[in-house]
Amino acid sequence: GDILDDYVRTDGVWILSRNKQFYQTNNEKECAEKCEAERNFNCRAFLFTRKKLQCLTLAENSKMTVMFNSTDAVLYEKKIYLLQCKRGIGKDYRGTEAKTRKGIPCQKWADKTPHNPNYTPEKHPNAGLDENFCRNPDGDESGPWCYTTDPATRFDYCNIPECEDQIMHTGEVECMQCNGEDYHGEVSRTKSGLECQRWDAQEPHAHGFTLKHFPEKDLRMNYCRNPDGELQPWCFTTSPTKRWEYCDIPRCTTRPSVSHLSSQCLSGKGEDYRGRIAITKSGNACQHWNMQFPHRHGWIPDRYPCKDLEENYCRNPDGEKRPWCYTINSSIRWEYCAIPHCDESKQEIAGRSYPPMQVPPAEECYRGKGQSYRGTTSITASGIKCQAWNSLFPHRHEKTPDRFPNADLRDNYCRNPDGDNSPWCFTTDPSMTWEYCNIKRCDDHTQE
Repeated sequence: GDILDDYVRTDGVWILSRNKQFYQTNNEKECAEKCEAERNFNCRAFLFTRKKLQCLTLAENSKMTVMFNSTDAVLYEKKIYLLQCKRGIGKDYRGTEAKTRKGIPCQKWADKTPHNPNYTPEKHPNAGLDENFCRNPDGDESGPWCYTTDPATRFDYCNIPECEDQIMHTGEVECMQCNGEDYHGEVSRTKSGLECQRWDAQEPHAHGFTLKHFPEKDLRMNYCRNPDGELQPWCFTTSPTKRWEYCDIPRCTTRPSVSHLSSQCLSGKGEDYRGRIAITKSGNACQHWNMQFPHRHGWIPDRYPCKDLEENYCRNPDGEKRPWCYTINSSIRWEYCAIPHCDESKQEIAGRSYPPMQVPPAEECYRGKGQSYRGTTSITASGIKCQAWNSLFPHRHEKTPDRFPNADLRDNYCRNPDGDNSPWCFTTDPSMTWEYCNIKRCDDHTQE
């Protein structure tokens, strides 16, 4: 079969990994081959970036480290390391349970105390004897076990649920249209079997997705939902070590009807633009979405049925600032398109001989300390993408839209709600809490 069949694909996310290797590859399959051949560490996952065609092989997966949004990245994780349940006697179990059925922490397989082990990573390199995770290297009929940290108990079995017990049996098969933005079903477990945290709870994970802030998103009980335009429905989990995870909800077999909200001009970020412009702002013709030449990419039309990736028309499937496309110029991978604004289109259609009254566009520069800045820059001075103001991940904070209603804390745009020296934002890099933004000061002599 396909080499990618052994992996779970997640679009639009990035994970931090201390142990990684960089490679330049042309596609995901080549990256998977690098992961399989990795000799520097045990490769559990890899990241592939669509626009840069960069491959990162990783020693960690999403169960072992921090995950956050990254529009252009695709994460592939080996399925065997994601299952939190066992099949049969669990000889291939590679989950992260690390305590016995009585609650005693496991001893690391590489340690010699308090017990000198017969089964070690050196003697059994293919048994997955990582850290102190429960394993079954000897094919014990009672399932995964570990040496314990209790000197009086050499080993004990672990309480690993059967995979079959985690399948939800409902009279009606639930499915999702598009990316599940309108999913209102009652699935409440993640794809690896973790139970979802209630949306009205702040433990074990604090967050900003509450009914107060998202009244129209149906955030009931602990049901999987997609309130923020992710690839598919998700939830915060009840595991303290796993903040959130996608839910395994099948896509409906019937194709969704074409949205009546499609637009032929630019409004907002142009995510609903369905016009036929197929040339970039610098004059490059667009590459067809269903083609992989001259640029290979992951925006396959069949994978995103509601993004209307038709022909080579400019679109905004990933929440960029405006519609874009890959170009047929091999030296320019992608570029924004010049789409007329809806106000301009209405003016032309009406045939007016006078300009309509319009709100002046927000300046991409700031005056004074920038407390009045209302532009759409969302990148810090060092090039890091900003964290959304209504999000508490990866950084918890109190600069939320409801606490600062007059600061225009929209999306992840740079702002100055607290009177700092210039506009700033929290970053999506877990190691850097915040940073000033790369915005110039306006010329003080500019006419108002």
